[in-house]
Amino acid sequence: MIVIGGGLAGLAAGVALADSGWRVHLFEQRPFLGGRATSYVLPDGEHVDNCQHVTLGCCTNLEDFYRRVGSAGKIKFFDRLLFLDPQGRRGEMQAGWLPAPFHSTGSFASFAPLTLLDKLSIARAMLNIIQHKGDPPELHKAGGISMLEWLRRRGQTKGAIKRFWRVVLVSALNEELDRTDARFGVDVFWKAFLVNSTGYHIGVPAVPLSNLYDGCKTEIERRGGEVVLRSPVRGLKLESGQLAGVRFDDNREESADAYIFAIPHTVLAELLPESMKQSDPSLAHLDKIKTSPITGVHFWFDRPVMNEPFLTLLDTTTQWIFNKTALYADSSGNSNSAANSAKTTQYLQLVISASYELFEKPRQEIIDLCLAEVRHALPKAREAQLLKATVIKEAAATFSPEPGVDRWRLAQATSIAGLYLAGDWTQTRWPATMEGAVRSGYLAAEALLRASGTPRAILQPDLPADGFIQMWLGKRA
Repeated sequence: MIVIGGGLAGLAAGVALADSGWRVHLFEQRPFLGGRATSYVLPDGEHVDNCQHVTLGCCTNLEDFYRRVGSAGKIKFFDRLLFLDPQGRRGEMQAGWLPAPFHSTGSFASFAPLTLLDKLSIARAMLNIIQHKGDPPELHKAGGISMLEWLRRRGQTKGAIKRFWRVVLVSALNEELDRTDARFGVDVFWKAFLVNSTGYHIGVPAVPLSNLYDGCKTEIERRGGEVVLRSPVRGLKLESGQLAGVRFDDNREESADAYIFAIPHTVLAELLPESMKQSDPSLAHLDKIKTSPITGVHFWFDRPVMNEPFLTLLDTTTQWIFNKTALYADSSGNSNSAANSAKTTQYLQLVISASYELFEKPRQEIIDLCLAEVRHALPKAREAQLLKATVIKEAAATFSPEPGVDRWRLAQATSIAGLYLAGDWTQTRWPATMEGAVRSGYLAAEALLRASGTPRAILQPDLPADGFIQMWLGKRA
């Protein structure tokens, strides 16, 4: 079988099918694997991620994928999230001794950037989510309801929306609250912060992103398959209205019993001929799924300016700062070759999700803006010299989880024999995350196995409920 696309969705499908006995031929147009969640090397030899990607404790399928390809040990997990506002007030999210859903009550109560009224309004909204087991009835309104509207109906204060809900959800979903379907926003808090006391744990790669996929090629090839890079698909071969092959450069054609297209929906829309869109009308609506951007800013300072592994900034353009020098440090505390090896320097990566306002700005203007915010937040950076900086813009980093978008997301199995789809934009019940991408790959693999008469469960269950939530769900089942 053929997989088109070497991002997380394609890799997940390919590895799962190889494990199931299929000979997989995976083609990727770029010279590296990982798609949008990868890294590359600058001319001076420095490794940079195209954007910092993280996982959470609730991302069970991404964890399974990392285990399959031998990368589980390359992820560092943290149980403490640190927030800082422009006034220098700090807040933490960390589980205490209470069971779920009250495990973060202690740190939440002392969260300095929020007022008492902010916290009370947040608590009321959380209680509403719990009472409805993560599925409040208004989320099923035809056409969807925005997260901002849902919060307003829950009586959330401006401070709660700005300094809590927006901070978490824009980073998680890569979209502003007024453009986000409330179902996705509520789901983030239900799965990551309420159901299980470890769901919020954040996992950050301790290596450049491209290093996470070293085992993918090996897993596919040792089962008789192949991974071919620098192989963009140029067209499809149709026979009697059915997909009979794919065309590459130099008029080369490849055919297989089945095909999984694990490419962005915008690329798929351009690749599919009109005859296929007519035979499966759902394929004609891919252009209705919008995209949203992410901007990454990379700074190298001449000295250490930050001690924490990562930090969330409030009320600034910069949303997250990741201390890449610390994250890349090995267990002995020495920087590995992927990090800046000189102990007197430090490499930070900044992330701005849903960065619509930045996208038209010149790179130097973005650097100046973010540098000023970093120096305001980190006193040690005020005296440090910025050695170099770079900006990476991803115009279509993710699909936009706007209200009602699920009606345009496609199932992994299509009505065209042998054609399957994968990608975080397909029907996964998750937003555009690495977990969603892996889930789509696993679901595509399951669909293909069912059609071939060898069904097999690959998708992993969600993180189980614990604490009082476990008892609550048991009583309400």
